[in-house]
Amino acid sequence: MLKRLLEWDKQLVLDCLGKRELRFWLTGARSISRSGDGGMQVLFPLFIFLLNPILGQELVILVASGFLIERPLYWLLKNSLRRKRPYDAIPDFQRIITASDHFSFPSGHTAAAFLLATLSVAVLGISALPLMIWAMAVGCSRVMLGVHFPTDIVAGALLGSGIAIGVLQYINI
Repeated sequence: MLKRLLEWDKQLVLDCLGKRELRFWLTGARSISRSGDGGMQVLFPLFIFLLNPILGQELVILVASGFLIERPLYWLLKNSLRRKRPYDAIPDFQRIITASDHFSFPSGHTAAAFLLATLSVAVLGISALPLMIWAMAVGCSRVMLGVHFPTDIVAGALLGSGIAIGVLQYINI
């Protein structure tokens, strides 16, 4: 079962190669991926704080608390599981960007994006729903750029969302 899942994962990455031929996809994927580098996770809660100090303070506290859990857990998982990135695991695979570390599972960009999006929807309601679409786009962009497998993205989304749900249950604001 696991072997079939890993083969499916590799095939899906290879299928994305065809889409990477279009310059539009690459430009968009690079921009979306860069938006998940961390700036959004800092700037968005601060922007909400400027608009509405009460909701903004709640979001800042929740996001900061979430990242105090997510970053060490993500690092521990990534460096314990040590899954090779697609360009190291698939012969002749061409990446578009160079990842900042060596291992693929889970996707830290995706985990961080889903942590922010989940907490934002919980605090701000449906008006923050576009952040969920953004988080999905961040994950997809990482596959398109050749630095993650689809299951890395799923794991990152589950990690970020799961930590957000945990933080919401244990931090009373």
